[in-house]
Amino acid sequence: MWLFTRYGFYSIACASRPNGSIDPGTVMIRARRAAHLRNLQERFPALAGAELATSPNRDYRYRLIVSKETWVAALSELGREQDWANFKNEVARFNGRDDYEAALHRIWKVMYSVQTDEVTHETAAQRRVK
Repeated sequence: MWLFTRYGFYSIACASRPNGSIDPGTVMIRARRAAHLRNLQERFPALAGAELATSPNRDYRYRLIVSKETWVAALSELGREQDWANFKNEVARFNGRDDYEAALHRIWKVMYSVQTDEVTHETAAQRRVK
């Protein structure tokens, strides 16, 4: 899953066991910036003990590996702390206007195109039925 928060952007996936199989009880919280993971660790003490691993040749250079239970608790708290009406504005307020906030605007535009494409596809599908 991808997760965009005021603390940063994360890609979360199950970790692998030493034999290469998926460990559904452990997750990797991956980030493009170490600072985004440090922000999470500062906000959520349960994540603070996880080693911030750096892998320069990986798609996501930085990662924390934690139990799924720990991660779900942090996710739940992220939901409870929401008190804003516009996410991009909250990111700018929390972090300042930086390249992360600018990237969110670009992502918004890309995802908006999915919505408008869906409307186009629905119209074409409805025409085929007639």
